[in-house]
Amino acid sequence: MGVPEPHELRKTAESFGIDAGRYDRARPRYPEVLITEIVGNTPGASILDVGTGTGIAARQFKNTGCQVLGVEPDERMAEFARTTGIDVEVANFEEWDPKNRTFDILTAGQAWHWVDPRRGAEKAAQVLNPGGTFAVFWHLFLPPDDIAKAFGEAFRKVAPNFPIKVDRTPNREAYKPIIDKTEEALHKTGFHNPQRHFYTWQQNYTRAEYLDLLPTQGGLTRVPKPQQEEVLAAVGAAIDARGGQFTCDYTTVLFTAAS
Repeated sequence: MGVPEPHELRKTAESFGIDAGRYDRARPRYPEVLITEIVGNTPGASILDVGTGTGIAARQFKNTGCQVLGVEPDERMAEFARTTGIDVEVANFEEWDPKNRTFDILTAGQAWHWVDPRRGAEKAAQVLNPGGTFAVFWHLFLPPDDIAKAFGEAFRKVAPNFPIKVDRTPNREAYKPIIDKTEEALHKTGFHNPQRHFYTWQQNYTRAEYLDLLPTQGGLTRVPKPQQEEVLAAVGAAIDARGGQFTCDYTTVLFTAAS
């Protein structure tokens, strides 16, 4: 039996609402240059944000003056986003009814891998205006090797059968297979001018801040509390060995195409 595709792991995809407040607090925002470039390269200002979660990216787009509608499968995440001023409809994007509405931009931050590439491309073609922009993006977390190793070893110990591989040292190629499949599916539905962009940046973390972030990730959201605490203890020890803080490298990957 083969390794399942991310969009087939619905229980993981819908596990982030366990603690929506923590998710919104701890997850990093997106580079402002990414936000402004997506908006600036598209005529019109209506955005459909797929997998909007707690509204992190949606709020950043709304702050530029755009009108944003979120689609989110988890009612807990959607309700949190609503409290921050984002309009959200609860549905899986593939089954969502646009009710004849169309948009200038479709975005998805940390979410498009949960969407079936073929069905997602077909729905994107349905809801985007001619000349609109398809823009999906992800963060690649690149902590120092010792911290990545501590996490990887501890996680594999407590969840040896977890279907998604946990790499010690992720790199910017991690999302290449997903983007390749997305590009192929979009091409078949008439999208053109595919582009890939990379934004590198850094964020400083204290021990407490990083251990607040880790339980919001797809692996640990599915791990029972005692095993989760075991992983956090191992990572915390690695951060303590560095003096209680460290700098994390990030690469934000953006894939765009025109409708």
